[in-house]
Amino acid sequence: MNDHDIDLAVEDDRWDEAIPDLESLVIRAVEAGLAIAPERREGSLEVSVLLTDDATVQDLNKTWRGKDKPTNVLSFPAAPQPLPPGAPTPLGDVVLAYETMVRESAEQGKPLQNHLAHLLVHGTLHLVGQDHELGEAEAEAMEALEIAALATLGIPDPYAD
Repeated sequence: MNDHDIDLAVEDDRWDEAIPDLESLVIRAVEAGLAIAPERREGSLEVSVLLTDDATVQDLNKTWRGKDKPTNVLSFPAAPQPLPPGAPTPLGDVVLAYETMVRESAEQGKPLQNHLAHLLVHGTLHLVGQDHELGEAEAEAMEALEIAALATLGIPDPYAD
């Protein structure tokens, strides 16, 4: 693993109740996303993860994306900024909605931990410039990265039938 700073904030206690060893899973999933990213960055990186509820994510989604509904994960890349020597480079924030994640996990028949890891890898890849909304080729490339990152965590392909 790298010397990255993964900051975790849990605003909804249901996350801790539902996911054993939550902090470790968050760190491993974010690190897996950073490790697989084609645009690797040198030095220490900083990623903030917020585990919250649908209402908070809906508010953020409405404010920043103009979509008045909750979603499973939002990513907010940090703007480039001058840093003091040796400071980690902030990549941005990944925010996840508890109720949406639990519902999707149940609908897809996937373990909650696996779905959380997938969404964390997905959000992290957005922070390093991956974007599945640019077209089919970009979506397929991002999915391949997600599958590869999750494999390093022992998690099966989330897109397999």
